[in-house]
Amino acid sequence: MNIFDITLPVSKRVPTWPGDPEILVQQIEAMDKGSSYNLTYLHTSAHSGTHVDAPHHFLNNNNTVEDLPLEVLTGSAYVAVLRSDIMQITAGVLDSMQIPLGVERLLFKTRNSKFWANGETEFQTDYTAVVKDGAEWLVTRGIRLVGIDYLSIAPFKDGTQVHRILLNAGMVIVEGLDLSKVSEGRYQLYCLPIKLVGADGAPARAILIR
Repeated sequence: MNIFDITLPVSKRVPTWPGDPEILVQQIEAMDKGSSYNLTYLHTSAHSGTHVDAPHHFLNNNNTVEDLPLEVLTGSAYVAVLRSDIMQITAGVLDSMQIPLGVERLLFKTRNSKFWANGETEFQTDYTAVVKDGAEWLVTRGIRLVGIDYLSIAPFKDGTQVHRILLNAGMVIVEGLDLSKVSEGRYQLYCLPIKLVGADGAPARAILIR
């Protein structure tokens, strides 16, 4: 059994969405400084690093992260590897990829994975993302969970439409995956977001098992 940790590390080196708070992991009590215990303070957006979007993020429907179905967040998944020249995940691109029928959890490994492999700390605006007809394709195919290897499933500055198409269909969106060490094929996915009551998303620990 091989276990692949596809979670980004939570640290100030990980880029955040422009305008979102930066990640702060700070030790505020330290035994080395005379305290009887160590204590860490964490300050971050719910959409930093590897995270899950709840419908409330774009639908404003009070369907928040604690209501996400665990049976969708765990189970058989397929990692689809896209060519490095693909900038937009369109319906045509998806048709050409021969994704197996019956796949319900689909993770996209794109050129974005090189950002993580190369240790990029600056936010990249030219990441590969799903566009409108690609989102509609995913809905038509009955995909229940979709994940991608950058901080948004949708293009930079054009995120609302794609998110709404997917979330209106009841799809779970996982963003910020590190798939740089994963090859194409079938795996078991375990992706558990922190149970933040009333939140529109939450950081998650995600692993693949093969």
